[in-house]
Amino acid sequence: MNSLNNSLRMNYKRGETDMTIKIYDTMTRSLRDFVPITENTVNMYVCGPTVYNYIHIGNARSVVAFDTIRRYFEYRGYKVNYISNFTDVDDKIIKGAAEVGMDTKAFSDKFIAAFMEDVKQLGVKPATKNPRVIDYMDEIIDFVKVLVDKGFAYEANGDVYFRVAKSQNYAKLANKTLADLEVGASGRVDGEGEIKENPLDFALWKSAKPGEVSWQSPWGEGRPGWHIECSVMATTILGDTIDIHGGGADLEFPHHTNEIAQSEAKTGKTFANYWMHNGFVNVDNEKMSKSLGNFVTVHDMLKNVDGQVLRFFLATQQYRKPVNFTEKAVHDASVNLKYLKNTFTLPLTEEADAAELAKFKADFEAAMDDDFNTANGITVIFDMAKWINSGNYNQAVKDTFAKMLAVFGIVFEEEVLDADIEALIEKRQAARANKDFATADAIRDQLAAQGIKLLDTKDGVRWTRD
Repeated sequence: MNSLNNSLRMNYKRGETDMTIKIYDTMTRSLRDFVPITENTVNMYVCGPTVYNYIHIGNARSVVAFDTIRRYFEYRGYKVNYISNFTDVDDKIIKGAAEVGMDTKAFSDKFIAAFMEDVKQLGVKPATKNPRVIDYMDEIIDFVKVLVDKGFAYEANGDVYFRVAKSQNYAKLANKTLADLEVGASGRVDGEGEIKENPLDFALWKSAKPGEVSWQSPWGEGRPGWHIECSVMATTILGDTIDIHGGGADLEFPHHTNEIAQSEAKTGKTFANYWMHNGFVNVDNEKMSKSLGNFVTVHDMLKNVDGQVLRFFLATQQYRKPVNFTEKAVHDASVNLKYLKNTFTLPLTEEADAAELAKFKADFEAAMDDDFNTANGITVIFDMAKWINSGNYNQAVKDTFAKMLAVFGIVFEEEVLDADIEALIEKRQAARANKDFATADAIRDQLAAQGIKLLDTKDGVRWTRD
C-alpha cells in the first residue's frame, strides 16, 4: 500500500460498534441517529444533473457519494427507494439545444444517455426511479395552483412567484435569516425586480419567451421554475415527508432552501427529516471552473482512467469532506485498488480466525455507521487485506470481504487464465521440480511480458495481472 491508504488512516477501536447509523443533518448541524419513517425502509431523494452537457468530476462526486451511502444502507439490511431526477427543462438546455438545432427533448435525451453510460462505468447502481421534469408538468401546475390558492404565491405578468416573507424559518437550512438575505438583496436589480413583491421571491412558473418550449397553464404558456421541479417529483413519488434529501453543498441555498419553503407551505408537513450534502471537488488544490481551464468532464476522463479506479478515488473520501483531484491521487487509487484485487483473488485457505473476522466486520460497521465515514471504513478493509495476506482466507472471510468492497462499488471479476498460460505455468512448475531453473526463469519472464506475475508461496504458485 502507498500514500493513498496512508492518508486515509484514522484511529479506531477494534471490535466496538453501535448498531445505529448516525447522519450529519445539515438542517440541525448535528449528528443524529437515523430513524426511518417506515421500519427498514429509506426513502431518499438526491438532486440529479441538469442535462445540457456531460457531467463533470464534481457531479460525479455527488453521484458516487450518495450511491455509496445507498449501498451501505442496503448492506445494513434496509430497502432503499432511491430517487434521482433529471432536470430537462432549463435555460441552459434551451440555449444549448438552439445552438445545435435540436429540440430540447432530443438534446436532453442525448446527455441523459451519456450520463447513464458514464455512471455505469463508475459502478453506480441504477436509481429506483430517474424522474424527468417533462413527465410531471400536470403535477407541477397543480402544486403551484395550491400555493396560489393558499396565498403563498402570486401571479405577475404570466409569471408565478413564491412569497418568501410568508415562509417560516426561511433559509434555516443555509444558516441564514430572512433579514440577512434582505440586506444582501437590497441593492440588487434584475429583470424581474419591478414585478416581484419582494426581491427574494422566487419563480414557480415562468411565462414563455418567443420560440421557447412551453406548456399551457392557468397563467398562460410557460414552464416551471427550477426549485418547484424537485419538490413535485420528490413528494409525488415518495410522499409529503421523505427520510433523506441529498445533494451537493452548493444546493443548500437557494435550491434546497426554496424546496423546503414551497413544499412545507403546500403540505404543512416537514419536507425531509434529514438533509445531507457532499463536499466540493478541487482540481490540483484549485476550485474547478471553466475559466481556470481545469474543468474536466467524466465522459472525457473515462477515456484515459478506468471507471473503477475513478470510483475508488471518489468513494473512499468521507462524503462531506472536500476532495482534491490530482493525477497522483488517481494513480495512488489505481495502485491500492490493484492491491485489493490481488488480495481478493488469493487462493482460499482452510482455516481463519472467526473471532478476528467478526472484529473486522464490527470495525467496518462502526466506521460506516458514523456518518458513512468511508475513509475509516476503507482503512479497516486495508487492515483486513493485510490479515488475509498473512494466510487467513477461507470462504467466510472472502464473502465478508466481498460485501465490504461492494459498499464502495468495487466488484472484482474472477479472472480465468487461458489454456496456453495455464500450460506454461504447469511447464514451469515441472521445470522447477526437475531443478531446471533456466527454463523456469525463462517461462516466468515470458509470462511477465504478458502482464502475468507469478508468486511462489508455501501454498503453491499464485499469479496476479499487472
